[in-house]
Amino acid sequence: MLTELRGHLGQSLFERVAGPDGAANRARIHDTPGPRWFGPDRPIRRVHGDASMFIGGISALLLQSLHPLAMAAVAAHSGYRGDPWGRLQRTSTFLAVTTYGTAEDAQRAVDQVRAIHQRIRGRTAEGLTYHAADPHLLGWVHAAEADSFLRAHQRYGAHPLDAAGCDAYVADTARVAEALGVIDPPRDRRALSRRLSAYRPELRATAEAAAAARFLLLQPPIPLVARPFYAGLAANGVAVLPYWARSLLRLPRLPVVEDVAVLPAGRALTHVIRWAMSP
Repeated sequence: MLTELRGHLGQSLFERVAGPDGAANRARIHDTPGPRWFGPDRPIRRVHGDASMFIGGISALLLQSLHPLAMAAVAAHSGYRGDPWGRLQRTSTFLAVTTYGTAEDAQRAVDQVRAIHQRIRGRTAEGLTYHAADPHLLGWVHAAEADSFLRAHQRYGAHPLDAAGCDAYVADTARVAEALGVIDPPRDRRALSRRLSAYRPELRATAEAAAAARFLLLQPPIPLVARPFYAGLAANGVAVLPYWARSLLRLPRLPVVEDVAVLPAGRALTHVIRWAMSP
């Protein structure tokens, strides 16, 4: 009975995250022979293969939304409301290919994303222009993502990295960021922190960012039976945000509640996900 439950839960989670082509993509990514961008001992493989990514992904989306130009591009072109699962599946496949796939497959995935970015242009409600291929905007998206994934892993990962491992993870992600068009991405945790600080004068919670936060935290496209499970992940996604990001999004910190309820729930949920998906 327990084995059946584990298999059903693991398959359901995998299908949600990887999509209808998940099994075929997984076979191609892991079974195709050839050189990889990252060897089996690299920290990026440990971080991106851990259940803490479920929390880190939510946190990354909230943090990324704080750049008005990046958020305007997402709101106008990503289809996150109309096809949220499709967007998740495309993102997870890209992460899997660049982290675990052959160098040829990883480069092909990067080239496809860069071609899409070249076509995405527009104006914000205030009349400011944006271009998804702008290295400065790409740099923000990358820094917010790398910081969020690492924060989540260090708090909820099965095997948190030591200080050298954290720096190596940031260096690994810089390899992908550079391929996507980021200029001089940070290569250790201190440089990553400085880069985030450098972007802070540009950040604010626009109406589009607030709408994205409501969608992620209060109106997710999740079946009712799974809402409590998702709510626990979302609460922990908020908990790992930098304090200043929470302040901008008006997501107050409740220390007692977070320490007593939210953090233990996050650890329990990631443990269940890890247990269900490891086979």
